[in-house]
Amino acid sequence: MVEITLTSTIKCPACGFQKSEPMPENACVHFYECRACHHLLRPNPGDCCVFCSYASTPCPPRQLEAGPA
Repeated sequence: MVEITLTSTIKCPACGFQKSEPMPENACVHFYECRACHHLLRPNPGDCCVFCSYASTPCPPRQLEAGPA
């Protein structure tokens, strides 16, 4: 059984601000506005969401795809 992490620290590539955010269990987040500089983050090419591109842990759907560590 795969243990899913539901919180990840997202880091803004524009200003470096970091914030711990909850992640939805069954969806990908396509946009995220930095709380510090208001830069709008979008996923990098090939990534499904901003958590996969800019956070310490990928989104839950990707964690499930990866399987047990």
